[in-house]
Amino acid sequence: MTLEKPSNVEADEKLSMLFSSTDVSRLGQLANVEDHDTGKLASLHRHPLACAWSIYAVWVVLLVSFENQAGGNVIGIPEFRKDFGHAYTAEDGTTSYVIDATWQSAFQGAPIASAVVGALGCGQIADWLGRRAVVMICLVITFAAVTMEFVATTNGLLFGGKFLNGFATGALASVCVTYIGEIAPLALRGMLTCMTALAYTLGPLIVAIIVNSTGVYANRWAYRSVFCAQYGFAIIASIFVYFMPESPWWLASKSESEQALMALNSLGHRGIEGEKKLAQILTTLEEVERETDGATYLECFRFSNFRRTIISIAPLSIQSLSGIVFVASYFTYYMQLAGFSTAMSFKLQIVQQVLSLIGNVMSWYLIDRIGRRNLTLWGLVVLTAILFAMAACATVGTPGGLKGAVAMILLYSWSYNATIGATAYTLLCEVSTSRLRVKTIAIGLALQNGLNTMWSFILPYLFNPDELDLGGKLGFIFGALSVICVVYLWSYQPETAGRSYEELDEMFIKKVPARKFKSYQTETRRKNGAAKQKERSL
Repeated sequence: MTLEKPSNVEADEKLSMLFSSTDVSRLGQLANVEDHDTGKLASLHRHPLACAWSIYAVWVVLLVSFENQAGGNVIGIPEFRKDFGHAYTAEDGTTSYVIDATWQSAFQGAPIASAVVGALGCGQIADWLGRRAVVMICLVITFAAVTMEFVATTNGLLFGGKFLNGFATGALASVCVTYIGEIAPLALRGMLTCMTALAYTLGPLIVAIIVNSTGVYANRWAYRSVFCAQYGFAIIASIFVYFMPESPWWLASKSESEQALMALNSLGHRGIEGEKKLAQILTTLEEVERETDGATYLECFRFSNFRRTIISIAPLSIQSLSGIVFVASYFTYYMQLAGFSTAMSFKLQIVQQVLSLIGNVMSWYLIDRIGRRNLTLWGLVVLTAILFAMAACATVGTPGGLKGAVAMILLYSWSYNATIGATAYTLLCEVSTSRLRVKTIAIGLALQNGLNTMWSFILPYLFNPDELDLGGKLGFIFGALSVICVVYLWSYQPETAGRSYEELDEMFIKKVPARKFKSYQTETRRKNGAAKQKERSL
């Protein structure tokens, strides 16, 4: 029986040294059986190191979320506008400081644009150098970029720092999500990938707390404290990256079976368990090789990979289309327009982030209990109703109506993070083809950043009082887009909970309809059952 890729003699020799005459396919089947039979608590007990390194990857993603939120929040700090803007005298004679629209768009839009390049470039580099090497390179770039932001006294230098940091954050977002999907135990894969979304709520919460404390300072530390805080995240990430095990999936894809086994040992898969896990990885990679030959970006759109790419990246794009950019970027400003004081708007922003955090923690349980498809689909249905309710309250236009719209935004923040805000990252990891995972994730994040860039330029003209002045009535636009997205999810989103990567590969290759995924009996599972029965009889 074939032990590894038939065309790779060297890999076969290495594999024979590792497993002697043991049947690799049978070992992989036994590993699949153990994955399905092991519950959450048992997985946590058996694989604490894999869980710990997944949490480390979530910590690295904090750099991404912190930088993204800091870029928008510092513009709301008066001292920042004074140092990087110019004086503006209103008709009533009052003088304030504003930042030129050109620079404001540059500070917010350019880092997102460079993040698109970083994400796509990461897909190729991570398959060339490995996941760990990309994290190291990005951390070096982050230190340089944050230093430029921290010492900047001119718009040009600040722009350079933020633009440079965009490359690093785009790459880190891609590679960290990939890494979690590759090392997380099956029973905990949903929860650990959901924790990626936790970073996107915890980072903004920390930014909001810092701005609430230092934003009123009458010196440069009013905004420099935000930039300085990024050093803390980067330093901790840099300390641990040297001990970070490389992804065994990447090593196995490079025919480095011995190194892959060593990486599995570092992740807690020791002895025969590590050999079974490696056999499972090799079997899965061999089965999908025919449809991912070459592992280029083009392969993401060939054969069954095209369907998988669309299903993987669609939930991330739906996040942008369902209004999260408006909720995340304009909430403080909208509260002030609704009659809340500046101090109260800062405090309610903290409440918003706390609700987002609670929603994400709830998703850890819901994603396996309710399922990926149902939580994404019905979660978006709830968000659509909230958006239309927000728009209706804003249309009334009374002080009570505007405060009702603010309440809907708070409810949206909680619901979003309990549902599609978390499930999108799990689906991105699970559905993408094993050998194309990092590239598919890069495409998804690049497309999402592209949509966010579009909204960053369009929303000011739709929202601002001196333009179309839609305010909360933007809920009608995002609600209508969400209805279209609900139809897509109902028709094409499959259920992937509890499925191994080998099972998912089989179902997509066989073109199983989305609505039959949950009940479909795979050949892989049948073989696993036979292997389990055979092992018991021995």
